[in-house]
Amino acid sequence: MVNRLRKAMGMTALASVLMASASVQAEDKVFGWVENAFIEPWGIGVKAKLDSGALTSSLDARDIEIFEKDGEDWVRFRLKLEDQASGETFSDEIERPLYREQTVRGAGGRDERPVVLMDVCMGDTIYEEQFSLRDREEMIYPLLLGRRTISHLGLLDVRRTFLQTPECGENAEYVPHDPEDDQT
Repeated sequence: MVNRLRKAMGMTALASVLMASASVQAEDKVFGWVENAFIEPWGIGVKAKLDSGALTSSLDARDIEIFEKDGEDWVRFRLKLEDQASGETFSDEIERPLYREQTVRGAGGRDERPVVLMDVCMGDTIYEEQFSLRDREEMIYPLLLGRRTISHLGLLDVRRTFLQTPECGENAEYVPHDPEDDQT
């Protein structure tokens, strides 16, 4: 009886693995838990941490200010990012429409963050994604990609890093933001 149970459990585990593998498509790309990315349209090369524990992606931004423009809420902020390839610091003031505001609760209390839509090149595709803006100067990675973004990329191998090289030329596939993703 015990052997039959073990055998049945082994078959169940094998069936689960096979079913999970069946959902993996040949065209699925595999990304590591740290990858190089380009912030578009500037082509700033940064290291990105793919964090399945975060829902929304986050970008290092300074001097964040919400203001009104043409009757709409906008966000003005400064990107201060060191380009991985050149070592030069990109420090421009950017303005984007406010997509939404996010409340983050953590050990330090509550934090309200503006969220904007921006483009990021991962692999050979440009994705328009939600980014909460936060001063990440004390963090190792200026760009954190959360589950909403990871779900568009492909597969995540948490044991490896730098599996994809960002190469998004003018003919790169562009994946616009899907508001349906906001429900997850």
